[in-house]
Amino acid sequence: MRTPVIAGNWKMYKTADEAGAFVREFLPLVQDADGVEIVLAPPFPSLAAVAALTRGTRIGVASQNVHFADEGAYTGEVSARMVRDAGAAYAIVGHSERRHYFAETDEFVNRKVRAALAAGLVPILCLGETLAERESGRTIEVVERQIRAGLAEVPGSAAGRILVAYEPVWAIGTGKTATPAQAQEVHAFLRGTLKQMWGEEAAGAVRILYGGSVKPENAAELMGQEDIDGALVGGASLSAQSFANIVKHR
Repeated sequence: MRTPVIAGNWKMYKTADEAGAFVREFLPLVQDADGVEIVLAPPFPSLAAVAALTRGTRIGVASQNVHFADEGAYTGEVSARMVRDAGAAYAIVGHSERRHYFAETDEFVNRKVRAALAAGLVPILCLGETLAERESGRTIEVVERQIRAGLAEVPGSAAGRILVAYEPVWAIGTGKTATPAQAQEVHAFLRGTLKQMWGEEAAGAVRILYGGSVKPENAAELMGQEDIDGALVGGASLSAQSFANIVKHR
C-alpha cells in the first residue's frame, strides 16, 4: 500500500513572516490527518523558517528547485546539499515553469534528480504535456520521453525515494483540471513505463502525484484513482484552510 503524499508548492509567494503565520494556522488543522505525507514547498528565503516550525511534526519541507552541482561558481543557484542543510527533505525538480521560463531540458532535469538523491533528498520529478501537445495526440509520447530521460541512470533500487508528479501544463493555474479518467490513464501509463524500466516491484513503490488546479472540490475523486498517489497543489495550497481540506479529503 503506497502512502499518499499531498504537497503544496507555494511558488513565489509568502515572505518568511507570512510562511510562519501559515504554518501556525495549518498545524492544528491537520494534526489528526493520519496515513498521509504532507509536504510544504516554500520559496528559498522561507525554507529554513518553515523547516524549523515543522520540525517534529508530520509535515515535511521541500525546496522548489535545486542545482545539479554540489557547489561552485553558479551565481543565484542553490545546491541540494544546501537545501538539505536548511531542513528540506524533498526537492521539486523539472516543474513546467522551470522548463518553460528557464529553458530546463530533460538532461538538465535528470542531473538535478540525481543530485537530489545523492544529497539524501526525495526528488519530486514533474512532467506533463502542453495543450498543443495534448490536442495533437502526443501526450503519451511526451510523458514517456520525460520520465525516461528524467530518471536516466537512476537505479530501480531508488524507487522508494522518488516521487513523480504528472502535471498537464494546460491545467496549471488555469482552473482547468484533467478528468479523473484522463489523469488515471496517464498515471497508469507512467507506472507501466517504470515497470519496463525497473520491474514490477520497483514500479509499484513509486508514488505518482497529480498536479494541475487541484482543489478541495476535486481532490477526493482524483485521489480515488488506482494509480494516483497524491497531489502536488499550487494555488490552493496558499490558504491553510484550503490546503488542510485537500489533505483531509484526499
